[in-house]
Amino acid sequence: MEQRYVVILDFSTGTLNIIRLTDEEMEESDKYGDFEDFLVTLEGKYGFRLRDCQWMTTECLNVHRYEDGKEVTE
Repeated sequence: MEQRYVVILDFSTGTLNIIRLTDEEMEESDKYGDFEDFLVTLEGKYGFRLRDCQWMTTECLNVHRYEDGKEVTE
């Protein structure tokens, strides 16, 4: 299973970054023993500081947004 998306929660700015990795970025990430070491190389490109974030990877992205207990679409 390839991890195509990186979801980054930046708690210093209250920002949710959703990154769809390019084929080149996915290939580059394979060169790192630790995926987090690879993420550090993306900080400047995508405008986050990993030390201020929590992150996860996923093959498929599903986004659900709620307001007042109900799912909303935009």
